[in-house]
Amino acid sequence: MKRYVTFGEIMLRLKAPGHERFFQSPYLEATFGGGEANVAAGLAHFGMDTAYVSVIPGNSVGDACVAELKKHGIDTSFVVRKGNRLGIYFLESGANQRPSKVIYDRVHSAVSEAMPSDIDWEGVFKGACWFHITGITPALSEKAAENSFFAVKKAKEMGLTVSCDLNYRKKLWKYGKSAPEIMPELIRYVDVAVGNEEDCQKSLGIGIDVDVESGRLDVSKYRTLTDMVLKQFPNLNMIAVTMRESHSADYNGWSAVLNTGDDFFVSAKYEIHDIVDRVGGGDAFSAGLIYGLNNLKTGRDALEFAAAASCLKHSIPGDLPLLSVDEVLSLVKGGGSGRVQR
Repeated sequence: MKRYVTFGEIMLRLKAPGHERFFQSPYLEATFGGGEANVAAGLAHFGMDTAYVSVIPGNSVGDACVAELKKHGIDTSFVVRKGNRLGIYFLESGANQRPSKVIYDRVHSAVSEAMPSDIDWEGVFKGACWFHITGITPALSEKAAENSFFAVKKAKEMGLTVSCDLNYRKKLWKYGKSAPEIMPELIRYVDVAVGNEEDCQKSLGIGIDVDVESGRLDVSKYRTLTDMVLKQFPNLNMIAVTMRESHSADYNGWSAVLNTGDDFFVSAKYEIHDIVDRVGGGDAFSAGLIYGLNNLKTGRDALEFAAAASCLKHSIPGDLPLLSVDEVLSLVKGGGSGRVQR
């Protein structure tokens, strides 16, 4: 079985209980999560041989983090144990018209200070077929950007397919470089791109006029947007763009498009009410797309699987998409009533 590899930062996630404000009660729920780790967990739960690469401190917090990854069937043999701290993010879950809030505490985290020489990239990619990265990692620090470039170049050199979720995070680009200075060059080593309209605009400088809060998105504009990206980056085989209609913190419309240059597919649209946790929804989409492109018959099938996986993630607390292939396929086939399965 071919191995699928992801690389990035996993963090300690500290969340206010339920829909409480920060420190409304003296508790924070502690779990782990991060974009590329979330994708690795999704792929592992879909039955794929998945390895996660990161740098995690060799202390008790790091031990618990690695144990969590292993629990989900992720190969952690390429995780480097060094550095002084694991990054942290604080999450306050929004409700109705109050948005969710994220506060990062990840400066000088272990992975942000790692060099390419700290990771055996040759060994990581030996026997692997796919490498996934996001725009979060090169946003962390100059060293993390250097590691990201080294990794995608080595992956391409060794014949892997490379995917990248653009994942623009304005709170992270603080070390003197902006996303448009880094991401376009990184994308030149990528085969499959994933993002939303803001990612394309803020990371690649390619934008369209879209009002995501209007309650209805114009799909034709996403055809134009994805055509523009493929034209500017001819190395890309395809780009998938998610379309979130944000009615409130609890209620989103959710769908996606996939442009391969030859074909343009639009997924089914899901009306997601009473959202439990939307963090990691995009990562579930990436995991679903990677699974679909490698296991299903057509690009349309892959897109529908990815959109359904992401929809279901909105019902699961925590970062990780704890889903099975059968559960996702059931939703694709119309099994979204939520009735008890006996």
